[in-house]
Amino acid sequence: MGKILVIGIAGGSGSGKTTLTNQIAAHFQESVTIIKHDDYYKAHDDLTYEERCRLNYDHPNAFDTELMIRHLKELRQGKAVECPIYDYTVHNRSKNTVIVNPAKVILVEGILIFEDPRLCELMDIRIFVDTDADLRIIRRIQRDVMERARSLDSVINQYLSTVKPMHEQFVEPSKKNANIIVPEGGYNKVAMEMIRNQIDRHLREE
Repeated sequence: MGKILVIGIAGGSGSGKTTLTNQIAAHFQESVTIIKHDDYYKAHDDLTYEERCRLNYDHPNAFDTELMIRHLKELRQGKAVECPIYDYTVHNRSKNTVIVNPAKVILVEGILIFEDPRLCELMDIRIFVDTDADLRIIRRIQRDVMERARSLDSVINQYLSTVKPMHEQFVEPSKKNANIIVPEGGYNKVAMEMIRNQIDRHLREE
């Protein structure tokens, strides 16, 4: 397969990093594969739904980052991995998994992927999507209520109790580990063009 290019895309919740990731994947199609930190939330089969609702999902300890690191190393070596699937509606890891195949470009997406130096070391390019906090909370409300069957109150409470403080404690400081900071993510057409050109160059060299 030749050298695999690994691109990390981080940013706060609702920043537009998923839009950016999906646009890149749609443009390059089979040349790109995606792994998301969110799918590596730890399983909590031992807890009730109510207990799972109260967990802090924005702290680094909420993720099985060890497994993600192992999978990313295997993908870089050209091996397929069995990736977990997270079910947001029940706040728990699904019983199902999905086979993720390696590709010439691997996109790694998540709010805290630049917080762990071991993950950073596995990425060739690190992009941080920087978006105003007001816009991020509005997007988060729209997404969680419409797509994840959450109540408005629960989304606001979660934002104030864990999302905002964890963003300030972990996500924002991890921005210093980025090579590129992109305001507005996938809506930034100039940045999008630059990223596409970088990937195009890699694919031509291969």
